[in-house]
Amino acid sequence: MLLDPDKGSIKELVHLAQNCQASGVDGLLIGGSLLFSNTLDTLVSEIKKVVSIPVILFPGDGRQLSKHADGLLFMSLLSGRNPHYLIGEQVLSAPTVHALGIETIATGYLLVESGKTTSVEYISHTKPIPQDKPEIAVAHALAAQFLGFQILYLESGSGAEQPVPIEMVQAVNQKVDIPLFVGGGIRTPEQAKACVEAGASFIVTGTVIEESNDLVLLQSMVDAIHSTALKGKT
Repeated sequence: MLLDPDKGSIKELVHLAQNCQASGVDGLLIGGSLLFSNTLDTLVSEIKKVVSIPVILFPGDGRQLSKHADGLLFMSLLSGRNPHYLIGEQVLSAPTVHALGIETIATGYLLVESGKTTSVEYISHTKPIPQDKPEIAVAHALAAQFLGFQILYLESGSGAEQPVPIEMVQAVNQKVDIPLFVGGGIRTPEQAKACVEAGASFIVTGTVIEESNDLVLLQSMVDAIHSTALKGKT
């Protein structure tokens, strides 16, 4: 579950985090493309007091850091050609990450076309991978694996109209061995289940629950994901 510090008060987001854990969510991602609040550090600290599942930073830039987090997706936007988000932002933030002692998870971040201009696309000045070009995603994913990234993140953006195509998830999963995150535009248990069946290791959702506060929907999505994953193991 992705929690945006700008999408609620600390009290509301802490309560949502508790509900996520109670529903069986495996972990929490904290961050956003933009932050208008300065509550991230406090939010992470308060969430850590009430949940035992991992709380991982998913930062839009190098200022979205907290020593209270269990880890940090240390991302490089590999699908774009803007050097600032390939390596510039990472170099600027590395000394602070080191000083805070946050565990890093090297993440190859691939932005996929979503049907509209998302915040991450606009801010990063990068062109997303076309929905009908799974081979381009595969080439980027292989490059990420060969460069030593620990995980891949296929993302269509927060509030995306269209999720990452199932064909693209399948194509990437068939070629790489590292864990695969898939997020953006996943609004139903059926979509989440299809992503897991296609090979996703982790499903990330956020907007649909933040907007609706529908805990029944959240539980249904978690159940669909877990039951599909367990079938795959057998």
